[in-house]
Amino acid sequence: MNAMEDKHKIMPTAISETSGKTPVSVSIQGYEGSFHQVAAQQFFGKNTRVIPCATFREVIKIASNKKESHGGVMAIENSIAGSILPNYTLLQKSNLQIAGEVYLPIKQHLLVNPGVQFEDIKEIHSHPMAILQCMEYLGKYDWKLVETEDTALSAKHIHQHKSRHIAGVASKLAAELFKLQVLVPNIHTQKSNYTRFLILQRTDDIRVAADANKASLNFETDHSRGSLAKVLTTIAAGGINLSKLQSFPIPGTNFKYSFHADMEFDSTEQFHTVIDQIRSQTADLKIYGVYKNGNEQ
Repeated sequence: MNAMEDKHKIMPTAISETSGKTPVSVSIQGYEGSFHQVAAQQFFGKNTRVIPCATFREVIKIASNKKESHGGVMAIENSIAGSILPNYTLLQKSNLQIAGEVYLPIKQHLLVNPGVQFEDIKEIHSHPMAILQCMEYLGKYDWKLVETEDTALSAKHIHQHKSRHIAGVASKLAAELFKLQVLVPNIHTQKSNYTRFLILQRTDDIRVAADANKASLNFETDHSRGSLAKVLTTIAAGGINLSKLQSFPIPGTNFKYSFHADMEFDSTEQFHTVIDQIRSQTADLKIYGVYKNGNEQ
């Protein structure tokens, strides 16, 4: 992470699939057809090869190994459920950089094998979170709701077993991959439900982003009265929008915290000017990445 400490360096962004002859390979949590794969394809392109992982820790491990992947895609927060706090810790302990982000609308669909009719359905199989997201719709019918470990895996099993009485709740990509029919689209209750995914890569696999306008960093203060307020005042005075501020307990201390901050700005010069100013007000300041705001894409 030494490159991250260079306060005058414009931070890099991800290499897309068009920058090389071979498709980009990235690690994701979950299975093929998951929303992580949708996010990976949205950022890198349709031909992106995904490496399914059982845990986010495994995602970080594989993303860190240049012999296995070009990086990883990791969910970090949801507009309804909030921050995925353990993933911030994984990011902090890794040597990866944030090369970009994807804000993905989470759209759940009722999937069945071709030819299956609505009246044939007796069971719904999906991840418990997906079932919960669609409960207003699913609760209208006398179906058995079966919780599984993954939405896409449920879709795959329905395809493999040629089930005629089981439907799944999953993404459109899962339907395409496993040749299922979208019987009822968009059955999720909250129509505005977004998950933010981070694109994580090693320094050697990313290049400068001339239009970078967002940054993520972590810092500590001396925990004296008003110390955090001074930092926030400096950020605001510099014309930077603080889009996220998340506190984390510092291990080995009694109720002392570090802070994860997401900042939005007009230029990298503006960002570095503010960073110069807050260095004297903070301790252990670590920049995770400077990248393009995914909300604008």
